[in-house]
Amino acid sequence: MKKIRHNANSRGLADHGWLKSFHTFSFANYQNFERMNFGMLRVLNDDVVQPMMGFGTHPHKNMEIISIPLSGTLSHKDSMGNQRAIEVGEVQVMSAGTGLTHSEFNDSKTEAVHFLQLWIFPEVENAKPSYDQKMFSESGRKNKFQFLVSPLNQQIEGSLPIRQQAYISRIDLDKEFEIHYELTNGAYFFLLEGELSVADEILERRDAIGISETKKVLLKARTKSSVLIIDVPMV
Repeated sequence: MKKIRHNANSRGLADHGWLKSFHTFSFANYQNFERMNFGMLRVLNDDVVQPMMGFGTHPHKNMEIISIPLSGTLSHKDSMGNQRAIEVGEVQVMSAGTGLTHSEFNDSKTEAVHFLQLWIFPEVENAKPSYDQKMFSESGRKNKFQFLVSPLNQQIEGSLPIRQQAYISRIDLDKEFEIHYELTNGAYFFLLEGELSVADEILERRDAIGISETKKVLLKARTKSSVLIIDVPMV
């Protein structure tokens, strides 16, 4: 078993006033050549956008982009004609392919938006851009793995497709609950809330650990916990 641990306080921080963003991997002005990626996972940003602020129209190409709101509502508009609000419980997937532009904005006058954005390298480049969005029930991840994203050519029923052999799942664990996660590739465990033992490593809120070269990993909840699992090819 191979492990790489990233504690919450080791992440890069960009504080622009209207945006506070914690970067797990090198991004924008945070450059750490020891933290470039975990396999095909290139970006994991933990963003808070203040009311009536947001990201202006900007381009992407050849990247699978996944957004997961944790609080508040994020407005989305893109060059494919999509204009949607993304709410807590929903997941958004954009396959940038040959290229697209989009904007993200917090329309609320009072409430900040807190969301995760992940970038995963695609298996095939220069594909036609696509967009999808879905609501996932909280009950669907209580002490069991809820698959949010899976490969386009091996899609798990109920999940959103991406162009990579990658799986993103989430699980909410009751205190003292134990469960094994079976790895398809290497898996990056990002603790959203709580205190959790992952392969005998104790994680606290926003800590993470990447694990590879093993078949399964034991998760033990020391308190009520919620964890995001990004299972990606390592090469």
